[in-house]
Amino acid sequence: MSWAALLLLLLCVRFVLFFRRRRLPRQTCSVAIFLGSGGHTSEALKMASSLDFSRYTPRTYVVSQGDAFSAQKALALERIKASHTLISDNHSIQPQYKLLTIPRARRVHQSLLTTPPDAVKSLLACVYFISVRPLFKIGAFRRPFADLLILNGPGTCVVLYAAVLLNRLIGLPGPRVMYVESFARVRSLSLSGKLLYHFVDRFVVQWPDLVQPGGREDYRGCLV
Repeated sequence: MSWAALLLLLLCVRFVLFFRRRRLPRQTCSVAIFLGSGGHTSEALKMASSLDFSRYTPRTYVVSQGDAFSAQKALALERIKASHTLISDNHSIQPQYKLLTIPRARRVHQSLLTTPPDAVKSLLACVYFISVRPLFKIGAFRRPFADLLILNGPGTCVVLYAAVLLNRLIGLPGPRVMYVESFARVRSLSLSGKLLYHFVDRFVVQWPDLVQPGGREDYRGCLV
């Protein structure tokens, strides 16, 4: 396909999306949360536990391939929330959530020389789930993968954001992205934070020393 044909295709997509009827505001907000394993997962689920699950629904927990720990912790949180809802409301409501597994962009201690193939594989999977699959959902052409995507540190979150950025460049609906820097980052940003600092919709830090004069850090105290 020539560059001219590709450009024409992208312009057509933007034209169709612009003139389609805008969806009505919804009372609920679908949220996707990336669980980066270990401490990152614990922090992300701690933040998720403070959400009103009747408001933030459906929920998608994005985990890396082979990360059984994060998947189990997400399921445990959903069971706890469901039991609390059953007790307080005196009736059962089917939880609206799912687990989404993507390839790791980089394994712990993996050589930089062998990282690119894994990163590309992870990116292609993210593009499929965020950009391609929503297009084939019946009655959901204008609905994004999620309304809100929460990231908090591991390298794979950069690949996830790259897929969101692709949506924005070609005019497809995509989630707003909130990056929450890890509690462990007290005086300096993580590499993922530095890479995403100027691009995400909201950049949250948990320590006052990370707030720069005139910067875009949003400090609200400890969240975990």
